[in-house]
Amino acid sequence: MSSPDTLCRKAIPRMKRIVVKVGTSSLTYDNGKINLRFLDHLARQISDLKNRGLQVILVTSGAIGIGFPELGFKEKPAYLPYKQASAAVGQGILMNIYEHLFREYGHVVGQLLLTKGDAVNSKRYLHMHGTLLSLLELGAVPIINENDAVTADEIKIGDNDTLSAIVASIAEADLLIILSDIDGLYDSDPRKNKNACLIHEVPVFTRDIFRMAGGAGTSQGTGGMYTKIQAAEICVHSGIDMVIAKSTIPEVLERIMDGENIGTFFKGENVHPQLKKRDIIIGTAVKGKILVDEGCRRALLTKGSSLLPVGIIGTEGRFSEGDTVAVYCQNDEVARGITHYSSEDIGLIKGLHTEQLKEGLGMEPPYDTVIHRDNLLVMK
Repeated sequence: MSSPDTLCRKAIPRMKRIVVKVGTSSLTYDNGKINLRFLDHLARQISDLKNRGLQVILVTSGAIGIGFPELGFKEKPAYLPYKQASAAVGQGILMNIYEHLFREYGHVVGQLLLTKGDAVNSKRYLHMHGTLLSLLELGAVPIINENDAVTADEIKIGDNDTLSAIVASIAEADLLIILSDIDGLYDSDPRKNKNACLIHEVPVFTRDIFRMAGGAGTSQGTGGMYTKIQAAEICVHSGIDMVIAKSTIPEVLERIMDGENIGTFFKGENVHPQLKKRDIIIGTAVKGKILVDEGCRRALLTKGSSLLPVGIIGTEGRFSEGDTVAVYCQNDEVARGITHYSSEDIGLIKGLHTEQLKEGLGMEPPYDTVIHRDNLLVMK
């Protein structure tokens, strides 16, 4: 642990891509009604950060918490179908408010309903990654929520804390900011120990930090400090910095991005960009091989190139779009990645230049690359 005057945060003002996660306890009052003042404050801050030139992704809880009072419940129901019904109602209400507020501040939003399963299924990961980066490239604010309305096994404690860390990793963000009803990580439970001290910075993550965390938070929300530490562990090992801070601090996002000593800062490890891709690519079964020529091998190894059809000479095995495949040059594995094309389609476009793909496929090609460099792990 470190003292408040360390320099861990000095890089924050130079960061360009951030993920902001906000919990149900911040979005609603104790009676379950929507806290419109907070939502307006949040939208204004994110819009101002966008105006600075930052790319911002918002991961929001609140669908169930906002939906259950609308259906006449006095508290969050325990019966799973009622939770899902509450989510179905709450998602629409929440997005309608976000869309209205951000439009007032001159920005467009796009909704993605995801689950943690989207990050471990390579085909779903591929499409999620592409959609997320396209929204950022086109200047929109992606707003992400877990898909509570249909995904039973995802409705459990802390899902959106860990989901926000997974989103940060997929988006290759510089920083994750988790806003909640707590100031940050304390050395003991401040509800039980009035002398508990706020830890301002965690330059090195250790498993001992979990011992400082408690259980779930408020009756509206699902996540306690423990799940935020789980999110920190994911971020740190992905090379992403993270801050836990109290959502009610005035201009909290802008002040964090200015480098102010607010909340608890977790320093990401120095992770090589290639290693960030390892879990999704190495962690899934290889379904086949793509065989490339020597020129393609050199481009992949030395130039950081995507895998293009022109360098492909053949395939082995049958695989589909979104499968993990190995890339071979003669008998050596050069790389591994998630393919945009099936083995059958690669048979039609192998050796072709980009401008020839439409003729080879007999239709407009969905991608210029067979494996984009963002989804390609070069094997050392």
